[in-house]
Amino acid sequence: MTNQTQQLSLQIGDVAPDFVAQTTDGLLYFHQWLGNSWCVFFSHPKDFTPVCTTELGLASRLKSQFEKRKVKLIALSVGSVVDHSEWTKDINETQHTSVNFPLIGDENGQIANLYGMIHPKANDTFTVRTVFIIDPSKKIRLMMTYPASTGRNFTEILRVIDSMQLTDNHSVATPADWKWGDECVILPSVTDQNTLKKLFPNGYRQIKPYLRMTPQPGVGQES
Repeated sequence: MTNQTQQLSLQIGDVAPDFVAQTTDGLLYFHQWLGNSWCVFFSHPKDFTPVCTTELGLASRLKSQFEKRKVKLIALSVGSVVDHSEWTKDINETQHTSVNFPLIGDENGQIANLYGMIHPKANDTFTVRTVFIIDPSKKIRLMMTYPASTGRNFTEILRVIDSMQLTDNHSVATPADWKWGDECVILPSVTDQNTLKKLFPNGYRQIKPYLRMTPQPGVGQES
């Protein structure tokens, strides 16, 4: 079994594979660089391409929003650090920003294969638009894959991070189309009345025994 075949089976809950790579910010030891932060690790099919240019520009402009959530950004494409650096000049010019996170050079596709970012039925050379959200324990919490022609929705990526960070700290889940400040779902495992009163002092409404809605915990705090 090849390394690529093994790693294509990465699943939510797996520890994100560690690696060492040259980047536009120098040599990077991935797990060491992650430290105790969350991370959005996302790939691009190729340097000097239009959709990728808009994505990297938007991610750079949103960096402060990710930093508020203690999230680091890092991107990869199967290209050289030299090409990444030249491409960055175009991104900065056309997207009116300054790329402010590392771009991984992965000319031989080793890291792309490690993370299953190359889908041979789509293209056997370029990476698909993959997103991994990794938590401070280095575990993969979310995976999304877009076709090469479709740019990612970074508002959705931020929304999912808000949801995961909220649900890590409270006994709630978030319903469809939830956004910061909306009602949340009480976990079915919480049934004791005293516990419910303690965890949800603002009360809740029961629609069905398994469907109980409560005001978002910590709603007065900044997201």
